[in-house]
Amino acid sequence: MRYISTRGEAAALEFDDVLLAGLARDGGLYMPERWPSLSLTGLSGLSYAELAVRVMAPFMGDGIAAQGLEKAAHEAYAGFRHRAVAPLKQLGSDRWLLELFHGPTLAFKDYALQLVGRLFDQVLAGRDERVTIVGATSGDTGSAAMEALRDRQAIQVFILFPHGRVSDVQRRQMTTLGASNVHALAIRGSFDDCQDLVKAMFNDRPFRDRMNLSAVNSINWARIMAQIVYYVWAALALGAPGRRVAFAVPTGNFGNIFAAYAALRMGLPIERLIIGSNRNDILTRLIRSGEMLMRPVEPSLSPSMDIQVSSNFERLLWELMDRDGAAVADSISRFRQEGSFRLDPDRAGRLGRLFSGHRLDDDGTLAVIAKTWRETGELIDPHTAVGLAAADAARLEAGTAVVSLACAHPAKFPDAVYRATGQHPALPRHLADLNERAERVSVLDNDLAQVEDFVAGRARLLGAA
Repeated sequence: MRYISTRGEAAALEFDDVLLAGLARDGGLYMPERWPSLSLTGLSGLSYAELAVRVMAPFMGDGIAAQGLEKAAHEAYAGFRHRAVAPLKQLGSDRWLLELFHGPTLAFKDYALQLVGRLFDQVLAGRDERVTIVGATSGDTGSAAMEALRDRQAIQVFILFPHGRVSDVQRRQMTTLGASNVHALAIRGSFDDCQDLVKAMFNDRPFRDRMNLSAVNSINWARIMAQIVYYVWAALALGAPGRRVAFAVPTGNFGNIFAAYAALRMGLPIERLIIGSNRNDILTRLIRSGEMLMRPVEPSLSPSMDIQVSSNFERLLWELMDRDGAAVADSISRFRQEGSFRLDPDRAGRLGRLFSGHRLDDDGTLAVIAKTWRETGELIDPHTAVGLAAADAARLEAGTAVVSLACAHPAKFPDAVYRATGQHPALPRHLADLNERAERVSVLDNDLAQVEDFVAGRARLLGAA
């Protein structure tokens, strides 16, 4: 399996190289040269780790990562707090909740990053290399990456997050780890600013090469690959291929729902892909109008979705444009320069046949949290509430099992949950003392030179570059 860039100018790479590269050298995102075919025969009854190996192996070729995949998968999911790893709960007729918060940092990002961290270790050890990882987070990727990569000798990790725009629990999960190789950088700006800084560091080729940069954001294909697994897992549990299944996903950077699209392209029978947006609804507006129009980022109760530049949409755009890298590069350039671009009617129609979208404001989010608690006894976080509202708005045919992704534990957003329900969601035991732990964080301006100087100086000090 080889990987090619969505912008068509970077060299094709094997999986191990894509894992370490993260972003392509032409600024694009790596995609598999072809979609492997997934047969559901013989997959029912496998454990989550066993299924992960079967789903991911076709993407990995025969490199170092592939040779250690089985060991990495079993180690990655052994520590999850639920025996099923990703349990399903029924909320009503044809309505299901896929709980993706049973990993160490209580968010869906653990399902990919606990595995990806181990794959990094194996490839770096096999090559006797070191890397400097830089990433941007709107809340959950940062803590999941830092937890997965803490105390690893060949890796230094620098995570950028928007200062004052993540929840207290999300911030503390990044700033209280105490590991010398992980660094939390609070940037005075939005998540989009953080993401732009990370991309700018990768596009600064002398800096990229000197620091041997790598990425754990969902710009890294390995993240998308690992997230495909839980869509297959849920569909099998609900009777696929004999039962129609749809997925509703609270969506910001488009990586999570793109993994569902990847499962669809592999052959998983999915009736509908449903996008839930908060007030930062650029994706829902795109589906309805065919125009991607950037607006200022507005803070919300679901901060992990406070995004206007959804990086992983470039992967879907590449598919919609029939894998024409030059056309993708032109569209992305116009979007960044002018703040908008429009799909032609044919591509807009193809997008609308695959996806539906729904917008939910903060008042609506609180109402869904309250309603879910009142009717089912389940406490949900604000992002999950957005996904549930989108599932209801899709109005799919009776008999279609609609799976909403519960992407974060409610205790990560206790203020919103309490406002809606009067209940204080408790942190699991391993995080019970989180509010008492000492924090370590560096606050920096939204300035590329300042961030690069910090990364280079700290990495040199600790021997990473």
